[in-house]
Amino acid sequence: MLYESTMNAKVLIIFLRELIESTPGKVLLILDNLRVHHAKKAKRWLANQTVKSYLEVFFLPAHSPELNPDEYLNCDLKNMLHSGAAVRNVKELRSCMLTLQRRPMRVKSYLNSQHIKYAA
Repeated sequence: MLYESTMNAKVLIIFLRELIESTPGKVLLILDNLRVHHAKKAKRWLANQTVKSYLEVFFLPAHSPELNPDEYLNCDLKNMLHSGAAVRNVKELRSCMLTLQRRPMRVKSYLNSQHIKYAA
């Protein structure tokens, strides 16, 4: 999901709803300790029993980016952005993200990292 606003609890909840709706079965989600992930509004939404039946959230320890699979994806995305022509708009950024999405074996390879194997 791309968003142009500031990440806040409302945007997070929209993302989580879309994630649940687009994923068959229960979603196991790893979150870092971004302040918005612990916002009262987000916590209340996550505590809902219906939500709990579709989504289980795990929080990484503080200050542990090496444990965050997202960091590996971000690194790949940044490499793509810096290796080609400058990305000038959201449409071009979305195109780069879709390129990664079409490489599921690359994304799965993040889980082979020594620090990320716990998520596999």
